[in-house]
Amino acid sequence: MKKKSSLLLFSFLLVLVLALVGCTKDEEAGTGTEEEGGTTTNSTGGSASTSSSILETVASRGKIIAGINDALPGFGYVDSDGKNTGFDIEFAKAIAAGVLGDAEAVEYRPLSAQERFTAVQTGEVDVLIRNTTWTTNRDSEVGLNFAPVTFYDGQGIMVPADSGIDSLEDLEGARIGVETGTTTELNLADQMRAKGINFEAVVFDSADAVVAAYESGSIDAWTTDKSGLVSRQSIMQDPSAHKILTETISKEPLAPAVKGGDDKWFDAVTWIVFATIQAEEFGITSANVDDFLDDENPDIKRLLGAEGNLGEQLGLPADFGYQVIKQVGNYGEIYDRHLGPDTVFKLERGLNDLYTNGGLLYSAPFR
Repeated sequence: MKKKSSLLLFSFLLVLVLALVGCTKDEEAGTGTEEEGGTTTNSTGGSASTSSSILETVASRGKIIAGINDALPGFGYVDSDGKNTGFDIEFAKAIAAGVLGDAEAVEYRPLSAQERFTAVQTGEVDVLIRNTTWTTNRDSEVGLNFAPVTFYDGQGIMVPADSGIDSLEDLEGARIGVETGTTTELNLADQMRAKGINFEAVVFDSADAVVAAYESGSIDAWTTDKSGLVSRQSIMQDPSAHKILTETISKEPLAPAVKGGDDKWFDAVTWIVFATIQAEEFGITSANVDDFLDDENPDIKRLLGAEGNLGEQLGLPADFGYQVIKQVGNYGEIYDRHLGPDTVFKLERGLNDLYTNGGLLYSAPFR
């Protein structure tokens, strides 16, 4: 009886081992369930797609949806013809040109400082290009991914020209306006505390409200990025009646942002921005880009899509770099059109110049 039981137990274990070996062979042959390239394949050969990239959504939709500012002259505003225009707007067009081959394939969604991050998180917009500072918290907890910096800025403070205020120390006891939902309030508090300066922060829901309070005299000063101060000063009733203090109280790297976790879309936006910077370094403009199509420089060939498969690697058309430059221009062209010496702002390039000219602009290699 004991011998019979042992034989039964041995037979059972043998069957179990053979079954396990069979399962392993099936999995190695690809008949089991596995995930590959974002698609789940089951044992019957069917598949169920996982969530697609925004890049694929944009390609299918035929346009990008960009979150923008429509009330910041020079960067994002509505012109006299009712069209969105400005430095940031041009980068939205560059993305459309690179992804879709059409710089005009953009739907603009004006967003307030409070609305902007939620709009990215919920998918209301594909990309946020709205004078937004790249910070640790926004990169991590808020869940954004930031493309290369398009404008290196810093926070400043505006005061009436006849106020007698020439430095931060002169703001002792002042009422200073700030917009909620921005980095400016914390920056101001940090700097004033570090210098032991007492002041009152007056918080407003929008930039328009801050400026209105400042111009009415209900606050003594207001603060935001220096680019924003210059922009707003240009449309004040008497621009010469105001001045911007020389101190820069923070670092404000402004960059396009996309929802975190979507590497394909993030890579596409990143390399399109880089294309505008690299084009300026090569001296390639919207006017002369066709002359470079036969250039023998392999780096230029790769940038313009005349050689290699960088576009394919990114999920973009082979000539995405060419389309960006031809339809929108290089970084310098974009800057000069909206902020440069022939505009009301006359902003010097400074940090926003190429690294070869002492600035911070530097493209990763197209290789």
